[in-house]
Formats: sequence, C-alpha cells, structure tokens
Amino acid sequence: MEFARQPATPASTPTTSPPALRIAVAALALGFTVSAFAADPAATTELTSAQIVAKNVAARGGLDAWRKIESMVLLGHVESADAPMPNMQFMLEQKRPNKSRFEIKAMDQTSVRAFDGTRGWKSHPPRSGEPAVQPYTSDEVRFARETFGIEGPLIDHEAKGLAVTLDGVDQVGGRKTYRLNVRPPFGASHHVWIDAETFLEAKADRSSRNLSGLTARVTVYYRDYKTVEGLQIPGVIETGIGSAKPTDRMVIERVSLNPPLDDRIFARPTAMSTRRSSLWVRSGAPQSVQGAPRPTN
Repeated sequence: MEFARQPATPASTPTTSPPALRIAVAALALGFTVSAFAADPAATTELTSAQIVAKNVAARGGLDAWRKIESMVLLGHVESADAPMPNMQFMLEQKRPNKSRFEIKAMDQTSVRAFDGTRGWKSHPPRSGEPAVQPYTSDEVRFARETFGIEGPLIDHEAKGLAVTLDGVDQVGGRKTYRLNVRPPFGASHHVWIDAETFLEAKADRSSRNLSGLTARVTVYYRDYKTVEGLQIPGVIETGIGSAKPTDRMVIERVSLNPPLDDRIFARPTAMSTRRSSLWVRSGAPQSVQGAPRPTN
C-alpha cells in the first residue's frame, strides 16, 4: 500500500462533526454479508467503556495527531460480485468539518455522491427519463450528517456530544471484541466493536432505510490496518446491508493526508463536466510504508 502526505493548508481550528472515513460513505454504494457471533451481553469485562475508548484513541495514533488532519483522500478499488466489472476504481475525499465526496468508476463511467455539510447530491451515467444530478433524500442527508468526522465517532467523542457505553463482549471473526453503544445527540444509536487485543475498530453497524422505506442494518468491517504518519487506517473495508449478499470489499491503495481540497468539489454542480478527471491521479508523491502488525480476522 502506498501513502502520501502533504502539508496542512491554512485553516481555522479543526472542528468535529459527521466520515468521513467514516467509511459509512462506502455503505451508500456497496452491499455485504454480516458475520459476527454475539456472546452473552452480560459477560463481565475487566475494562470500562472509558478505558476502552482511551485505548482505542491511543491505538489509532492519538487525539492530537487526528486533530491535525483537516482533509483526507483515499484511492483504491472495490471488489463486488454484483458489479458490472470485478474491480472498480474509487476515490473518497473528506474535509472538515463535514464534507465528503465519493466517486466510483466502472466501464469508463463515473458515479458521484457528495455532501457539502448541509446538502448532498448524486450523479450517475445517463439514464432514460432521469436527471443526471439528483439531490440527496432526507434519509441520505441524515445518514451523511451522522458519520461523525474523518476519524470516526470514538475519537473526541465527548466534543461531538456522543455518549459511549459498554454493551458486552462479542466474538467477531473468532476474536474477542468489546461491543460499544454509541448514542448521538440526534438520530439512532449504533454499535462499534473494538478488538480486545489491538484496540482498533473491528466492526461497526447502524440502521439505514432504502428508497422503498425498508429499514436494514448496515454493517462495516475494518481489516488490514496500515500505519500512515503514525495514524492507523484500515486497508480493507467490507460493507453492506443484511445477510443476503456476498461481502463487497473496498481495498485502499493510497492515502493522502491534508491535501488541498477546494470547497467547490463538494457543492452541487450546475452542469456535469470533465473537470474532475485529473483528481484520480492527484494525491501527491506516494511513499511506501509497512502495515502495522495485526492478526488477521
């Protein structure tokens, strides 16, 4: 895996809000199979929720290091059995306080989902009778607002107004994990599973509703963590809805920290153009780093 870092651009003091990575953005485009085995929710643990969160923050690189990240770009490919081609290129761009843009390419066509912190829009290859650019639905706006920042919900969770409690101990992929309940000041609560050995996120889930109004559980697995300038970032993200479909995988090949991102790339365009094509190669000069040791789930 290759990574690139650029100097932080002048900006105001970092704020926290609904990411990027968190990679729930990927759940807007993918589907997968849930495979976790719950243990007794009443099982006793030797750590409190506050201690687990503190260990997670330290394992991810530390609070101060994450607060210095103003923007992030992830590039890689998606592996999906339901896709028109086995591997599709993607690019996820994120910027504080709550902006994200997800592009995916398949068969020389590009689809986009973007959120400017208030409104969202999506575009797709031309279809008969449908506009090329459409606004987010109210549920999609809510989903985008509840992703809780580039670093996810646990880091700086008190500043985000999130309450975290320990629900119990589970097995995820045959490994012991702590199941945390994360309750936002708005919307529904969701769960995050923390590996009991590495204290990195192993899994997260949340409820979502499709265009038909049906509610399902979106689940994301984080695997193959890599070290990027002292931060821990997953190299593989598996995500989807329900248990009927096979797992889809986002394989992250390059990461750029603090690249300059113009706010205009998140705003809804007045007309589709080709101005974005160069961004697929814009992430700075990459440097090779070795992945952090972590047992495979």
